Amino acid sequence: MSQGKVVLMACGSFSPPTYMHLRMFEIAKDYLHSLGLANVIGGIVSPVHDAYGKKDLVAAQHRIAMLKLALRSSTWIKISDWETQQNGWTRTRISLQYHQDIINRFLTNISTIDDMDAPNWLPDDILNVNNMNSGNSIDEPDNLMERLNGNRVERVTVKLLCGADLLESFATPGLWSDEDLETIVGRHGLVVVSRAGSDPGRFIYESDMLYKHRNNVTLVTNYIANEVSSTVIRRLVRRGESAKYLTDDAVLAYLRTHRLYGATSSQTEAVARCS
Repeated sequence: MSQGKVVLMACGSFSPPTYMHLRMFEIAKDYLHSLGLANVIGGIVSPVHDAYGKKDLVAAQHRIAMLKLALRSSTWIKISDWETQQNGWTRTRISLQYHQDIINRFLTNISTIDDMDAPNWLPDDILNVNNMNSGNSIDEPDNLMERLNGNRVERVTVKLLCGADLLESFATPGLWSDEDLETIVGRHGLVVVSRAGSDPGRFIYESDMLYKHRNNVTLVTNYIANEVSSTVIRRLVRRGESAKYLTDDAVLAYLRTHRLYGATSSQTEAVARCS
């Protein structure tokens, strides 16, 4: 059965963003659509607050600027700076719920969203309610619907998009609370993009919590190997080596211009000469 209208949301450092961070959205969307599992109407990238304190985490203003450069050609993935604007680090569960609540309140026109314009991370399809409610109706459970002015309005679910490494981190003692995991997996759901050869299905089987909510976990295998990570890019930049073709050229130019991750002035000048 279709999961209805879905927004994919990735939370993390994005310090800096890589091609794989963004490819996950495309891979997941294609998979869900090709099997008729859901109608993906948008994607959200939510960078973590500076207070998260992870090593090599540069200021949110830089991470957001790099994400904007990396996503400038995307027609459906948007950036939410909500987490970065809070007083401190926000738990993933709370961020997912916040974005889902705002989307559905805006959709059903029962919130003024603090008397301000709609947030710029809202998917384009949400901004036009008429478009959202057009097309063939889908037989969904009652708890996914609300009645508005006599019409049935399909609610949107915000699902956490992640890699298999985040899924496996659920087993790390003290890292995630039971309440958070139950809410994230049970109420929102996971879309997990893993590399060929990994076995997230076995991890789900061996976890009582994940197994209980296994129908709310979608596993997507990425058969095109891509081991690029933010750590790799930072290491290359720190060593003065080339990170070209691992992320967008504009992202590399930005981090060197602002001398992030140990980039030197000589690297900045070299980029300027080659551009």
